[in-house]
Amino acid sequence: MADIKIRVFKSGEAKPKTTVTIPGNILNVASKLIPKKAASALQDEGIDLDELIRLSKNPEVRGTLVEIEAHDKNERIVISLE
Repeated sequence: MADIKIRVFKSGEAKPKTTVTIPGNILNVASKLIPKKAASALQDEGIDLDELIRLSKNPEVRGTLVEIEAHDKNERIVISLE
């Protein structure tokens, strides 16, 4: 099972400001521990956490899944399976 990586970049910067890695082997458990505020933020961006978990189990799915540009915050968020 692939790890989920969530990286937050400040606009125009190559190095992420924040990186969150959720190991694939504990993803089912970790998804239950994600704070409601964080899960809500993902859902607000149209990201289905259950679908991410399902995709992480597929060995053919790797790489960037979603890139979000939050122009009002000058941020770019990249969610990938690695």
